[in-house]
Amino acid sequence: MSTPLIHISRATLRDPEFRFEAPVNFDLYPQQHWAVVGANGAGKTAFANMLTGKLPLAEGDISYNIGDDAPPYEKVKTVTFRDMYRLADARHLYYQQRWHSAEEETPTVRELLDKSGDKVEREKLIALFGIEELLDRNIICLSSGELRKYLIVEALKSVPKVLILDNPYVGLDEKSRSLLNELLVQLVQKGGVQLMLILSNLDEIPDVVTHVLPLLRMRCLPSMSRDDFFADVALHETLFAQPKPYILPPVQVTPEPAYQTVLDMYNIHIRYGAHSILRSLDWHVKKGEKWALLGPNGAGKSTLLSLICGDNPQAYANNFSLFGKKRGTGESIWDIKKHIGYASPELHLYYRDDIACIDVVCSGFFDHVGLHNKCTLQQRQEAWQWMVVFGVSHLREKSFLKISFGEQHLVMLARAFVKNPELLILDEPMHGLDPSNKARVIQIIETFCEQKSKSLIYVTHCFNEVPKCITKRKNMALERYPPQ
Repeated sequence: MSTPLIHISRATLRDPEFRFEAPVNFDLYPQQHWAVVGANGAGKTAFANMLTGKLPLAEGDISYNIGDDAPPYEKVKTVTFRDMYRLADARHLYYQQRWHSAEEETPTVRELLDKSGDKVEREKLIALFGIEELLDRNIICLSSGELRKYLIVEALKSVPKVLILDNPYVGLDEKSRSLLNELLVQLVQKGGVQLMLILSNLDEIPDVVTHVLPLLRMRCLPSMSRDDFFADVALHETLFAQPKPYILPPVQVTPEPAYQTVLDMYNIHIRYGAHSILRSLDWHVKKGEKWALLGPNGAGKSTLLSLICGDNPQAYANNFSLFGKKRGTGESIWDIKKHIGYASPELHLYYRDDIACIDVVCSGFFDHVGLHNKCTLQQRQEAWQWMVVFGVSHLREKSFLKISFGEQHLVMLARAFVKNPELLILDEPMHGLDPSNKARVIQIIETFCEQKSKSLIYVTHCFNEVPKCITKRKNMALERYPPQ
């Protein structure tokens, strides 16, 4: 057998927060393309960071046979959604900045892509992944799906030897998922790049994968071929156990809201420079209605939510009402947010301080990014109860920055529910969740929405993940591209 490109021998990580239960042994050989699979919190991202050297070792050894004298970080590339801040040098951005004029302070996609890499290869990737229309957009203005496409192109243009894609399908619509699979096939056929995909769902394992490394509760199980893995149904059930029963915290009885309409929008227009995001949009949501908001990447879903949540200043140039009050009649952003529980993949990226997960959940009481107010004992107890419901109570005092992406998303969902909101807005709530946690979250949403006065806006690309309580749908593709 040939020499492995990467060889890990009896490796133990220095940081006990990320340490596996047993020393790790692993070999990546040429012509092998791997999927690292497991539940949220199983150790997948920690394994990838060990592979790239981001997490130093206390014991053991990692050796690389990737050609020339280039350091590993130049030939072993990782693409993760968190890379937004590294690429844009946007460590000091605040959440609402995406919707304000200050967005011009961040670089454009073209400026970032032009910094390095072969021009011909770069243009091929841009055309293949269909991001030509994004080139003159500021990086902070991209939707989560658009940003993920850009990140993959940015990593590939430097022609890495090993490419690690951490949950690459998260946030991509059906067309973009298909494009990504086509791109992976072309990369494999072209040769020279070994792929490793970090995945939480078995149905996302693409055809190009040849080997699978299953992880279970910070343990590397024996690796196997793709065929052997898919044949082992018992292993699948072990990796993704059914969710445990839960009970929602006692709901504080509050007076019935006086308003009858949550949202009234008339002829909404949102434009940034020459780029129109929303055009002639109407939408009316009555109290107690449960909506699915659908549409491809870049259709304007996040922009629409920014209007509802009070984050977008262009609200004042448009005609709409929230909770029975016309926007621009003296209400503050906090008057709006007190009615809303909100979770989105973008929002949790702005939690960059080293704070405990319980404090992240508590911040939902005040609608701040970060905990800037002192919680009462009762509020902390309610926050902990919601962490129990979402299966993350064991993370109570753990740093939010040291848990996996999927675990972070569960914590942020607990934050959205913590104040028993009148309107629940969940933007891609299944982002990065394993099958067990997806089932749990669906059940929680449906149970919460049994309260008739609660309203729901549920954003997704996946029709099979829409809760049964949803009775109405708004398709943003029809708003942007109306039928002729």
